[in-house]
Amino acid sequence: MAAGAGTGAGIGTAAGTTAWLTVLTTTDAPEKAEALARGAVEARAAACAQISGPVTSVYRWKEVVETASEWQVLFKTTGARYDALEAYLLAAHDYDTPEIIATPVVRGSADYLRWVEEETVEEETGE
Repeated sequence: MAAGAGTGAGIGTAAGTTAWLTVLTTTDAPEKAEALARGAVEARAAACAQISGPVTSVYRWKEVVETASEWQVLFKTTGARYDALEAYLLAAHDYDTPEIIATPVVRGSADYLRWVEEETVEEETGE
């Protein structure tokens, strides 16, 4: 099978990683969601990001059940770039413990998945 046909083979495959991932985070304002999305794409840690919201989140934090409006950001990336995306989100996010959840993509359009791979190739520095 060709890369993108659900085999897990392709540029995004590194030892022990899934070729393609969607990665979800949330934040409390649309401007923050857009900044997280734009920064990840500019850094090539994600090929694209989609922002949805507001959504209502109910969660326990410091022994209190809270309800809040949040915006979800769904990133498309490769397994090879997950660590870079996670590091970016941890540094750029203002939550103490931001939601960062990766889900493997097991199948998809070969052309789209190839585009995700191409857009997340780490740029080489001139050093």
